[in-house]
Amino acid sequence: MGDLISFRTDGTHEEPAVTLDAFEGQSNATAVRLEPTDDPRALIPHLERLSLIEVAFPKFRDGRGYSVGSILREAGYTGELRAAGDVLVDQILPMRRCGFDSFLADAPIDRATMEKLGSLYDDVYQKTVDGRSPIWAKRHG
Repeated sequence: MGDLISFRTDGTHEEPAVTLDAFEGQSNATAVRLEPTDDPRALIPHLERLSLIEVAFPKFRDGRGYSVGSILREAGYTGELRAAGDVLVDQILPMRRCGFDSFLADAPIDRATMEKLGSLYDDVYQKTVDGRSPIWAKRHG
């Protein structure tokens, strides 16, 4: 896998993540990996004790992980939320808007390109969990 990119100020979690099935049978895990077919709502009763939730992105065009991130953040999860797998540089900003704060890509991410993409637009069009007000809300506000 490529480099781990983190936007967290408290460091990244290094414990290996267990599958959701293993987590449900193991009471001491603090890191879980969710596959696209897993229901993230199964973790809601346990969010306070989890330090890392890693969400698998097996193919860049599989967008189910975006919803997983939003569901977990809207439920109050404050730990590290990591996108892992086929993550492309142009997906990082939208993933961050859905609550992801670290990324473990299959291929290295060009940080200069990532920073340039992150600074292209001042306004956003959709409301997400990042708290930024969409441009239409500002206009009609």
